[in-house]
Amino acid sequence: MNNDMSPESWLQDHGDALYSFAMMRLHDAAASEDVLQETLIAGIQGLERFKQGASVRTWLISIMKNKIVDLLRKRGREQPLQDWDEQTLDNDGFDEQFAADGHWKQVPKDWTEPMSMLESSEVKQQLLDCISGLPEKLRTLIVLKEIDGFETQELIPMLNISSASNLWVMLSRGRDRLRRCMDEHLQ
Repeated sequence: MNNDMSPESWLQDHGDALYSFAMMRLHDAAASEDVLQETLIAGIQGLERFKQGASVRTWLISIMKNKIVDLLRKRGREQPLQDWDEQTLDNDGFDEQFAADGHWKQVPKDWTEPMSMLESSEVKQQLLDCISGLPEKLRTLIVLKEIDGFETQELIPMLNISSASNLWVMLSRGRDRLRRCMDEHLQ
């Protein structure tokens, strides 16, 4: 990776990584390309604010994060994501995993060393595949909360979620879907 401050080389040096970053969050090729283009333009316009010695890619990713958040906020205002409704809640199999007393019917697999498992490229790829398989709103929520570290109060208006409790229910169900997907594919 080149740390050259010449904007002419940014697309070649960082374009693939930036595009992948956007796709993981947006899951939309056209929107990811648009955000990439907006990021490069903003980088050129803000070049004088770049701190020498820092990584160009890290700086461009921080610009891209803001562009993605802006897009998600705009989407949330214009059109709520439609893939999470009462029908989905009733049919996702979450409630059936628990007995009437609230305990697991079948205790989930114990991942004794989850961080060391992530060192495996196979496990990383499977996790990405499982995340990609989530419904749009859950996928976006999981990535922004668990990978990007956004706070609950930031995510509620950004994703047009009605309350913190709904956000936590969605996170719980999303995490459960990820756990089940990983358990299924990593025997």
